[in-house]
Amino acid sequence: MPLVQIKGVGGYLTLEEKQTLISRVTDALLSVEGEGLRDVTWVTIEDVEPGAWGVGGNPVTVDVLRGMSGRAAAE
Repeated sequence: MPLVQIKGVGGYLTLEEKQTLISRVTDALLSVEGEGLRDVTWVTIEDVEPGAWGVGGNPVTVDVLRGMSGRAAAE
């Protein structure tokens, strides 16, 4: 029973984007492990509070991620 756990900064992805990520990660995993495991493949996304995630000693916030990715603020 495959389990994929994804952690990210909360507030960065919308619910729709998370659902797309779940679908695409599932498809990628099953392209290797086999379609027969679809019904028992789990993908979870855990939000970490903005600022409680750090890279290189610096806190990462939604604004930092948007700046890095070139994404505009959510509407």
